[in-house]
Amino acid sequence: MRSAVLTAFIIATALFMENMDGTVISTSLPAIALDLHQDPIVLKLALTSYMLTLAVFIPASGWVADRFGARTVFCTAIAIFTLGSIFCGASSSLETLIAARVFQGLGGAMMVPVGRLVLLRTVPKSDLVNALAYLTVPALLGPVAGPLLGGFITTYFNWRWIFWINVPIGVLGVFLSLRFIANLREQEVPSFDFKGFVLSGVGLLSLISGLSAIGRGIAPAWMVAAMVVVGAAALFAYARHAGANEDAILDLKLLRIPTFFSGVIGGFLFRIGIGALPFLLPLLLQLGFGLTPFESGSLTFATAAGAMAMKFTASTALRWFGFRRTLIVNALISGAFMASYALFTPSTPHWLIFLALLAGGFFRSLEFTALNAISYADIDPPRMSRATSFASVSQQMSGAVGVAVAAVCIEAIQIGFGDQTLYARDLSTAFVLVAIVSSLSTLVFVRLKPDAGGALTAKAPAREEGVTAPAE
Repeated sequence: MRSAVLTAFIIATALFMENMDGTVISTSLPAIALDLHQDPIVLKLALTSYMLTLAVFIPASGWVADRFGARTVFCTAIAIFTLGSIFCGASSSLETLIAARVFQGLGGAMMVPVGRLVLLRTVPKSDLVNALAYLTVPALLGPVAGPLLGGFITTYFNWRWIFWINVPIGVLGVFLSLRFIANLREQEVPSFDFKGFVLSGVGLLSLISGLSAIGRGIAPAWMVAAMVVVGAAALFAYARHAGANEDAILDLKLLRIPTFFSGVIGGFLFRIGIGALPFLLPLLLQLGFGLTPFESGSLTFATAAGAMAMKFTASTALRWFGFRRTLIVNALISGAFMASYALFTPSTPHWLIFLALLAGGFFRSLEFTALNAISYADIDPPRMSRATSFASVSQQMSGAVGVAVAAVCIEAIQIGFGDQTLYARDLSTAFVLVAIVSSLSTLVFVRLKPDAGGALTAKAPAREEGVTAPAE
C-alpha cells in the first residue's frame, strides 16, 4: 500500500500543477489584459485554447503511452507543460500567449490521463480506491490555493510568475517519476488510428466550442449552431468508423462493459451539474447577494475542504455499502444539496452557507471517487490505456456541457420571468435545474449489479501483483 500511495502522490504533482494553473490564470486575467493591451473578455481565449487542446489530443494519449512507455510519456508531458508555462510567462502579445497555452495543452493532454494510467497499471485493484483518493488530495489543493496565490503574485510581484512557479513543481515531478515509476508499455501496439483521431478531434473541437458559446453572446447564433451541427456530425461519423475498426482511437466497445458504461455515461450526467457549480456559485454570491470576491471565495472554499475530508473515508464507505448503492444514494444526496443552494438568500447566515457547501463537497467528492474507480473495475490491462483516454475525454466534455447547460437555464429562466437583467432568483432556479440533470445519473447506476466493483474493495491476496505490463 505504501508504494501505491507514493505513486499516487507523484502523479498528483501533475494534477496539482494543472489544477492550480487554471485557477491562477483566471484570477490574473485583468492584469494580463492590461499588460498586453487587450480587452479582458478577449483574454478568455487563453483559457478556451487550453481546454480545446485537451479535448483534441487526449484521445491519442493512450496509444502514445502504449507505444513509447507510460513513464516516458508522463515525464515528457510534464516537461512540455513546464516549458509551456515558461513560454506563457514570457509572452508579449495575445497571439504568443495563446500559442503558449496550446503548447501547454499538449503536455496537459498527455500528463493527466497517462498519469492515471500509470496508477491503474501499478496498483492492485484492492488498493485502487485508496490510491485514487490519495491521488486527488494534492490536486484539490490547486483550486484552493490558486485564486489566493494568483492574486498575491499578481498584486505584489508580476503576473508572469503565476506561470513560472510551475517550473520547480515540474522539475520535482520529473525527478520523482524517473526515480520511482516503472516504464510500463504494451508489447503489441496497433497502428495509430489517424482517421479516427481527425474525426474525434474535429467533432470534439467543434462541439465544445459551440456548447461553450451557447447563451453568452460570444458568437452569432448561426455560427454557434453550425459548430454544434458540424461537431455532432463528425462524432456520428466517428461512431460509424469506430464500429468497423478494432483499433479505433476511442474504443466505443468499452461501453459494452456495464461498470465502464456506468462510470462514463452516468458520470457524464452527474458531472454536468458539478461543472455548472463553479459558474453559478460566484454569480449568485457576488452578483445576486453583493458579496465581494474575497467573501465569495471564503465561502466556496468549503466545497474543496469537504472534498478533501471525504478522501480519507471513501474506501470505508464503499466497503460498507458497495458501489451500486453508494452511487445511487450519493447522487441523490448530492443533487439535493445542489438544489438546496436555491434556498440561499442575502440574509442567510454565512456559517450556514459554509456548512451546506462543505457537506455538498463531501458527498460530491465521494461520488467522484466511486465513479473513477468503478470505471476501471472490469477493464483488462491491454485496454486500460484506451479506457483512461475515453474517460478523460468524457470528463472534459461534461465540464463544458455543464457550463453551457447552466447558461441556457439562466437565459430560459430570465425569459420566463421577463427579466432584462440578472437577478438572484434567476440563478437560484438554475441550481434546481442542474441538480435534476445530475440526479438523472441514477437511471444509469440502477443498471449495475449489486456486487459490481467488488474486486476493488476486497482484501488483497498476500502475493497479489499490480503490474501486468512489462516494465523496463
